[in-house]
Amino acid sequence: MSGPVANVSLNELMAEMRAEVDVALEQALASRKAIPTRLADAMRYSLLAPGKRLRPLLALLGAQAVGSDRHQAIHAAVAVEMIHTYSLIHDDLPAMDDDDLRRGRPTCHVQFDEATAILAGDALLALAFEVLAEGLTHLSHSNGYFTPAVVADALRRLAQAAGPEALVGGQALDLLAEKEGGDLEKLQTIHRGKTGAMIRVSLELGGISGGGTSLQLDSLQQYGNSLGLAFQVVDDLLDVESTADAMGKRTGKDSSRGKLTYPGLLGVDASWEKARGLVRQAEQALEGFGNAAWPLVELARYVLSRKN
Repeated sequence: MSGPVANVSLNELMAEMRAEVDVALEQALASRKAIPTRLADAMRYSLLAPGKRLRPLLALLGAQAVGSDRHQAIHAAVAVEMIHTYSLIHDDLPAMDDDDLRRGRPTCHVQFDEATAILAGDALLALAFEVLAEGLTHLSHSNGYFTPAVVADALRRLAQAAGPEALVGGQALDLLAEKEGGDLEKLQTIHRGKTGAMIRVSLELGGISGGGTSLQLDSLQQYGNSLGLAFQVVDDLLDVESTADAMGKRTGKDSSRGKLTYPGLLGVDASWEKARGLVRQAEQALEGFGNAAWPLVELARYVLSRKN
């Protein structure tokens, strides 16, 4: 099932899709003319900062895996990157993770100010739902599959992934764990919410945008659950083993702040073994898709070798 199609490698495909996403992100902001200038500058500064664009790529690849043109999911790709960026802006604030470097550049509150950073995050969160609703409404006019119920379900899934039982709840538990500590079960709960939920919903929204079946969406969800945890395990390992130059942010800060991490609970070797097991589970979830899902298979394997 894995392997490049028409001699296109995963790296080439990802670079091509990142360029498409960057154009769509720029257009989404440029089309909103009434945003106050300083707020728009802060939103653009964070949203268009160099990054992996993992979540939007997953949305595009989710549409491709169910047999659709990936461009059907460009609105979903923009929406999930907006929410991801909002979460980074807020996570970096002094009251949260207190980071001064993100993606190799000063964080939003350092570059602008704390109030502007908070508002930029708020704006991106709201705008994400506007973009997704607009995109799905456009699709509903050209494809009978996108009934009002399907559109509402997609918006519900995104709201749930970004909300108090997932992304926000995971961050709340993460902050609490710095004071109270915890075990492996609590750590996995944190990361299923803080990281895994948005990875999973990116795939789901891609699958929905591509007209995927319920069975296909379930498989993408299973893949996303495993990929999301694997990504976080490796992220914890990189905080221990990598450098600030490679990561584009401070390293070693998790242990210094008393954060729950996989290496801290399991040790480095066992954490790598856990990551490898999760990647195997992710691959198995894609077995029913055939060659259409080869980029997702390769992406899961890439998680184990990433440097930032």
